[in-house]
Amino acid sequence: MSKAKFDSGAIIFISPDVGKTAVYYHDVFGCTVVEHYDNEEQFAALYRDKFEIVVVQSKKGKYTPNSKRYGAGYDAYLDTEYVEGVDPIYSELKQKGAEIAVEPHITPYGSYEFVIKDIDGRLIGIGRIKDNNTFFKGISIK
Repeated sequence: MSKAKFDSGAIIFISPDVGKTAVYYHDVFGCTVVEHYDNEEQFAALYRDKFEIVVVQSKKGKYTPNSKRYGAGYDAYLDTEYVEGVDPIYSELKQKGAEIAVEPHITPYGSYEFVIKDIDGRLIGIGRIKDNNTFFKGISIK
């Protein structure tokens, strides 16, 4: 019997205005938007290439990005298919008006990436591991 495998996953974002956030991801990222605004829990499912983001309408409290709430961390990370895909996606998103928080660069942990700030203030890292030896040198559990 073979081991079961995960097929895909989704990023879940809470938003103060799910419709406004969905329009942003449509216009800037080129996502297809599937609206579910008539449900008790209003949400939109956003699709592009191999990623899915589900944006859920906040019912209470104020959304705060990880960098402000915890002082660290992106709110999501999207891998490009290849390292060579980072620059074309950077150019596309910049041309469509994405706020670039960090320009493309090689990180101390071996990824080539950039960071955007979305309409709700989330930091989204976008990139790919470029140096496997640097990134995976810390494997401690196999």
